[in-house]
Amino acid sequence: MTADSRIAAVTARIVERSKPTRERYLDRVRAAAAKGPHRAVLSCGNLAHGFAVCSPSEKAALAGDRVANLGIITAYNDMLSAHQPFETYPALIREAAHEAGGVAQVAGGVPAMCDGVTQGQPGMELSLFSRDLIAMAAGVGLSHNMFDAAVYLGVCDKIVPGLVIAALSFGHLPAVFIPAGPMTSGLPNDEKSRIRQLYAEGKVGRKELLEAESKSYHGPGTCTFYGTANSNQMLMEIMGFHMPGASFVNPNTPLRDALTREATKRALAITALGNDFTPAGEMIDERSVVNGVVGLHATGGSTNHTMHLVAMARAAGIVLTWEDISDLSDAIPLLARVYPNGLADVNHFHAAGGLGFLIKQLLKQGLLHDDVRTVYGQGLEAYTIEPKLNSDGTVGRYEAPDVSHDPKVLSTISEPFQANGGLKMLTGNLGKAVIKISAVKPERHVIEAPAVVFHSQHDIQDAFKSGKLDRDFVAVVRFQGPKANGMPELHKLTPPLGVLQDRGHKVALLTDGRMSGASGKVPAAIHLTPEAAEGGPIAKIKDGDMIRIDAVTGTVEVLVDKAEFDTRQPVVADLSENEFGMGRELFAPFRLAAGTADTGASVLF
Repeated sequence: MTADSRIAAVTARIVERSKPTRERYLDRVRAAAAKGPHRAVLSCGNLAHGFAVCSPSEKAALAGDRVANLGIITAYNDMLSAHQPFETYPALIREAAHEAGGVAQVAGGVPAMCDGVTQGQPGMELSLFSRDLIAMAAGVGLSHNMFDAAVYLGVCDKIVPGLVIAALSFGHLPAVFIPAGPMTSGLPNDEKSRIRQLYAEGKVGRKELLEAESKSYHGPGTCTFYGTANSNQMLMEIMGFHMPGASFVNPNTPLRDALTREATKRALAITALGNDFTPAGEMIDERSVVNGVVGLHATGGSTNHTMHLVAMARAAGIVLTWEDISDLSDAIPLLARVYPNGLADVNHFHAAGGLGFLIKQLLKQGLLHDDVRTVYGQGLEAYTIEPKLNSDGTVGRYEAPDVSHDPKVLSTISEPFQANGGLKMLTGNLGKAVIKISAVKPERHVIEAPAVVFHSQHDIQDAFKSGKLDRDFVAVVRFQGPKANGMPELHKLTPPLGVLQDRGHKVALLTDGRMSGASGKVPAAIHLTPEAAEGGPIAKIKDGDMIRIDAVTGTVEVLVDKAEFDTRQPVVADLSENEFGMGRELFAPFRLAAGTADTGASVLF
């Protein structure tokens, strides 16, 4: 058990709050698991279709329910750098499954879009909803009822949360997540950011910008900054879905392939046909979810997970709230400095000791639950390792160091970079929001300035270019929530707001939209709920209203006389431009059904 009373208290209240939904969920999982290997319930015609392309020996094995069949859910496409390496994984997994005496089949593919490509484009309005679509697509693949366990191939922003929701919806099956790893280091992230700001100021052209971006994003693997994709990988490891040490090994290396083979064999070993049955729905519990939140804070991870973790937990009947996340942040020190919270990238983080070192430090202080189930079959202590390749080509694991290999990137529990995780919930007369301050200088943790209201991130860019924003202000960007336009990330705001802040202005952002894991040095109160499209208070703000964003006291307020503010009618925006083009018309049912940001912005829960 965790020794820290604050972690224990938050865990206990999550358990108590979740009892009704968690008990119903576990009843369903156990009822499904009790039916045993499911191919036995298939008719001969069903089964013949299911293994028509298998070899004669595989058909014989699957016909008799003696051999485990592993379902592969893959998010492969060769446009996403992070997912391109998955092209060769099915063959590798089938080979490893055969070596272990099992069978593996690709159960289905799921869509995987690149937020990097769609930033600032109409397609970005599909991004958040793609998470729930991915969960449903994976569900279609697994619904064939042919499988004893599943492995999930996914890395990036909405893909992993969607796959987790699917894995927990099929919680009677063991689930192992197999990553592809980060690309090798390219142009340093701070240099890339500098070029972006110069471009925003008109000091360099598109040619120089594209050259810098291409040197940063240059090969197969995850983008190397610590955004949502790499936060996903951290979560899968600290929550026990990965094999120990798997998260940040580069693609197309012998160690990466060895980890994939090992994960395949482990997935086959933990089915109901063996003696170590580990169904995903039983394995993941309230302690696992709390461990994920702790890891998010300790690494300065993505603000997107204030929605994704909530939705993932709900798939297992666990009710996680923003208050839980914020209270845990107060208890968890920041141990990693990875861009945008520092100059290093995830390769430097891994080389400094990586997740093995970080988990070891957190366990030392009692800040994690060690007594959890994992796909590896042991508690989190087994994850305090560094992976290496043995001479026989298998994975070797060696105890993580007690001293960081690079204290500027990864620090000890006794000398953290800051006392808390820097991810806080804000409340006030505007509703609820979240703010990430791990990369924000302390003197900017409180901003009070007049509002300048926008209904589009492009309008801010135009105002910046025309010189209308050279002053103190809070940019209020509304009608960016799930129901308005699918809640796209607003990264186009980062360069102009950063430039204005560097010029000495008090600048902040207030929005019902998202900024994701790349939230950086500008204070940003994001995910504000209720959103403007539902008539939330943000829809009543006028240009010139004083806004106070206080990350110290945890408040977000409009400083207008209450009586006057209450009499204002919320603005109603024309959102017709968001309804068609680039597939947006297909997602109209999602916009209508979407939940609030603090409940996961999901159409499923």
